[in-house]
Amino acid sequence: MMAKVVDARHAGGYRVWLRFADGLTGEVDLGAELWGPVFEPLADPAEFAKLRADPDLDTIVWPNGADFSPDWLWEQVKAAQVEVAAE
Repeated sequence: MMAKVVDARHAGGYRVWLRFADGLTGEVDLGAELWGPVFEPLADPAEFAKLRADPDLDTIVWPNGADFSPDWLWEQVKAAQVEVAAE
């Protein structure tokens, strides 16, 4: 898969709203993923809110160099939609 994040917005807390090139949109909560040296600074809500979509990397990035795989993000958004549909 070659997922491409084309838009991203901080959605409060550690949630991010994402739009992908294939039209998939949705939110993902990244709070449980903020461990390790690159991600721990993002546990500060002010730092986490600095996220942006990077058109060269096709994913979300932060000023400290942290990023997530766009394919992984796509899978998380898709899984969240399946969970909502099942409720």
